[in-house]
Amino acid sequence: MLNPNLEEIQLTKDDYERYSRHLILPEVGMEGQKRLKAASVLCIGTGGLGSPLLLYLAAAGIGRIGIVDFDVVDTSNLQRQVIHGTSWVGKPKIESAKNRIHEINPYCQVDLYETRLSSENALDIVKDYDIVVDGTDNFPTRYLVNDACVLLNKPNVYGSIFRFEGQATVFNYEGGPNYRDLYPEPPPPGLVPSCAEGGVLGILPGIIGVIQATETVKIILGKGNTLSGRLLLYNALDMTFRELKLRPNPERPVIEKLIDYEQFCGIPQAKAAEAQQQQEIQEMTVTQLKELLDSGAKDFVLLDVRNPNEYEIAKIPGSILVPLPEIENGHGVAKVKEALNGHRLIAHCKMGGRSAKALAILKESGIVGTNVKGGITAWSREVDPSVPEY
Repeated sequence: MLNPNLEEIQLTKDDYERYSRHLILPEVGMEGQKRLKAASVLCIGTGGLGSPLLLYLAAAGIGRIGIVDFDVVDTSNLQRQVIHGTSWVGKPKIESAKNRIHEINPYCQVDLYETRLSSENALDIVKDYDIVVDGTDNFPTRYLVNDACVLLNKPNVYGSIFRFEGQATVFNYEGGPNYRDLYPEPPPPGLVPSCAEGGVLGILPGIIGVIQATETVKIILGKGNTLSGRLLLYNALDMTFRELKLRPNPERPVIEKLIDYEQFCGIPQAKAAEAQQQQEIQEMTVTQLKELLDSGAKDFVLLDVRNPNEYEIAKIPGSILVPLPEIENGHGVAKVKEALNGHRLIAHCKMGGRSAKALAILKESGIVGTNVKGGITAWSREVDPSVPEY
């Protein structure tokens, strides 16, 4: 429970009108609204989770909100990142978010940090806020946010989303567990696909982000039971909520300082291995592929290793579909061998990563192929703009 000096906080005439529905709640009232006005919250990310979170924190009357983000608004964001609008495409997300926040609540102080959160700047940024809300989508930043909160004794309101499922909890609050109690070790790089690869229901981050906002407000008010010690699991397809108990691990290593989280999560090692793998796999550009297709050559098979639903969105003429999961489980290898029938193999995916992985697996079975650099995304941008980019 946060303990500001409420005698220094005054509600204005506009505050009484704006927050009237709060003021008549016994659990909020005058004292609670003053607590909200006195509070400072740092949000890491203005994406799917950060969007609804920031909207509702501003509307609730949080006095000071910090935003950390270095990305720009992309059209593909608008399906779920509801704080941004079409007119902001190509512009910094933090500026878009600030503009929208002030449309909702012009009295909210908004601090902008247009930077990537790192071990060098995290403590300096986090230290000035009462609560940190993690709206990120990658493991290195989640561990960084967690460790900074532990070192500075700040509550960490956590959420994550993937496809149709989400999670939420509160870390490092009143002696409760932190992120390392849930995930002592990061998963191998690439094991958990990003939303860009696996997709996400646009409504899902709205649900989880609002839960994060609710937990933040409860911590500020000192009311109710928070999710500390409980991991809330939400499944949108089944419309179910489940809970898992979380407890601090007494054998967990003590966090003494911030570290290199990219290294901790194996990112440089994975990139080096991927680079080595790509060096061993022959590549061709989409322009070269177009020239080959236009020549009428019949001595090759163009393999698409994306998922069937992606194939429905866009395809390169003449390609055959054998999804990467089928190649990984072995069933697709026989399909590829049958399709080749002595011809050479050219493979592609969305951007080149999955097809490189497929070719590495096929190489173990004696099938050598060429990877299309940049995949169908490059094809759409450089060869045929009529092919949808997704």
